Amino acid sequence: MNRAYAWFDQIFLDLLRQLRWSFLPPLLIYFAYGVQGITSVVATFFVKEYLDLEAAFLAGLAFWVGLPWALKMPLGHLVDLIWRWKYLLILLGATLMASSYGIIASLLIAPDAMGQIMPANSWYVAAALLAPCGFVLQDVVADAMSVEAIPQRKLDGSAFSEAENRVMHTTMQTLGRITLIGGFSAAAAMNVWLFDGADALNQAEKGALYAQVYLLALMVPLLSLTGIAVALFQRRHLGAKLRKLGLGAAEIQNRLTLPRDPVSVNWWYFIGGGAFVALSLSVGLSDVAQAQELVFGGSMLIVLLLMRQLIKALTPQQARALVGTAIIIFVYRATPLNGAAATWFEIDALGFDQQFLSVLSLISSLLTLFGMILLRPLIANNTIAWIITFLALTEALLSLPNIGLYYGIHNWTAPLTGGLVDARFIALVDTAAESPLGQIAMIPMLAWIARNAPSNLKATFFAVMASFTNLALSASSLGTKYLNQVFVVTREVSSAEGQIITPADYSSLGALLITVALLKLAIPLLAILLVQLSPLRSTD
Repeated sequence: MNRAYAWFDQIFLDLLRQLRWSFLPPLLIYFAYGVQGITSVVATFFVKEYLDLEAAFLAGLAFWVGLPWALKMPLGHLVDLIWRWKYLLILLGATLMASSYGIIASLLIAPDAMGQIMPANSWYVAAALLAPCGFVLQDVVADAMSVEAIPQRKLDGSAFSEAENRVMHTTMQTLGRITLIGGFSAAAAMNVWLFDGADALNQAEKGALYAQVYLLALMVPLLSLTGIAVALFQRRHLGAKLRKLGLGAAEIQNRLTLPRDPVSVNWWYFIGGGAFVALSLSVGLSDVAQAQELVFGGSMLIVLLLMRQLIKALTPQQARALVGTAIIIFVYRATPLNGAAATWFEIDALGFDQQFLSVLSLISSLLTLFGMILLRPLIANNTIAWIITFLALTEALLSLPNIGLYYGIHNWTAPLTGGLVDARFIALVDTAAESPLGQIAMIPMLAWIARNAPSNLKATFFAVMASFTNLALSASSLGTKYLNQVFVVTREVSSAEGQIITPADYSSLGALLITVALLKLAIPLLAILLVQLSPLRSTD
């Protein structure tokens, strides 16, 4: 009994004890980012039912959608420079997010009017690019606010110890991931309710439901703005409390403001960001072969040059530790995925409808939330190399149920279990087991930056390192595209009259799933081995 209580205290009660009122503003912004998942299921069906886009094109679009996150470099430095006016970036981000949702809602409500301006496919691409631009603006500010949220002194004026600061930073970054997943959970729960009975609707009624979801998503940018309101209220409330304690105006201002060393403009970050934008636009708007590869290569070069500038502010030992950790996380996140083809198979061949996919999303997000809390001691007590090794082995193993579903394992298990272990049961169990893993890898690096980066460059450090690791997602999208070009999978596309334009062909999906599973295992383990045998060996 005592052991059980001690475990419960270490996992749950200790986390609650570490919660602080000052953590709330950035957590609200992270939560809003999670809630945008309300459009994840409807976006899949919208693309499948209303647009004629191939799986390889969608994987390529995912590459472009991921690139705005590389702009965190100049934006992070801008936030450090204009710290007093950071909330304007939150407002601009909310405007871009609302524009993205408004475009898709308009395509569903008034398709003819939108089609007179430009094709639906083009509108969709524009909306897909606007949303991440809004999210990256808000995220770069929220990252820096997560450092500001850590109190420097107690109410009596005494400073927190180094150990207390370490715990608070780790807790803040963990709570950031937990709140993000909490937003996804709330969105998934909403989707389960919204899509109840959606499979019985005709196409016109489904379109109206999809439009309702996107109109509801317009609340997401408003939710992110509450982070600003709460931050301003907290500042006012704390100021009033300090005045009651008899402190003078100068001391109150000192208590309310995070100590920051003077920061001067480092033009390398803006030059690098400008070069990235110029490269992306020049290549993206031209008909250059291998455009995505050129942009990725150029972006990687720019980010690496800026990282070199950044680590000059660290000691040699700190620099080696950060680079080694970043490489391991980059390679882990760069492994290719199955792509849209796997979801199409689940919809067409296994009969997974909108509500069931929403249930899977809800289970995934809730168990990720619970798993991150349970695995918090694992994150705190093991090196990043150990954590990624564990994740790679586990994710490769958990690829087996999806492969089995393609080859019809449910046709064997369902009769043996009286219909219990059918395709949906296997998908539920697989989702439950896999859910907590993906969000774990970033927490140790975020906490390390929060603790060790110079006070006047916190946002810049977060931004540059996030740009580097987010480029891994672009590399993953490229790898996904290549695999979908090798293992070609097509879904059935019909005209408005019901005539089949493109027949469904899932014959290559099995080879695709097996290849992805093997790469998930081999690539991260090889990277860890090479890094740990080098001077960049990560021990944090």
